[in-house]
Amino acid sequence: MKEEITETIEIPEGIEFKIDGSRISAKSGDKSITKKIDLKNFSIKMENGKIILHAKKATRSESRIIHTIKAHINNMLNGLSNEFEYELEVAYSHFPVSIELDNSNHKLIIKNFLGEKKNRVAKLLPESDVSVKGNIIFVKSYNKEVAGQTAANIEKATQIKNRDRRKFQDGIYITQKPGREI
Repeated sequence: MKEEITETIEIPEGIEFKIDGSRISAKSGDKSITKKIDLKNFSIKMENGKIILHAKKATRSESRIIHTIKAHINNMLNGLSNEFEYELEVAYSHFPVSIELDNSNHKLIIKNFLGEKKNRVAKLLPESDVSVKGNIIFVKSYNKEVAGQTAANIEKATQIKNRDRRKFQDGIYITQKPGREI
């Protein structure tokens, strides 16, 4: 059944929001996030410090798309106010793992993982801020997607293949995500 849907989002003070065709961008100080959205069967506009998403005859799938875009815009606005932070922990039982941060090349080098001679490397996205304290790795960014992808790259770099996962539980694992604990 088709219905009319209108969603409004309040823009916080100090954040500049622009709509340029299918591109939306938010800026606060020197931080800015730009996203491209698909404007099929609905419209997006700004009025009186509010973002309005509107669809005249929205189906169930179009309703889902509108709510997803609303969540993306909320993440953009929240990220410019408060940074998103992921926490990862280095776990090992067989061989001591050491971690080296190479900020100039945007890489995290993992040494002696499972006794391997070759280092494992995780790609760090440029907008993320990574710091290492002991066996805890902190990933911060004002863009939720960048912070999440950087944390996933680090976790994926220590993926174990061709061994029994019940016995070889070494690796780097995400222990905290923004908004919830694991």
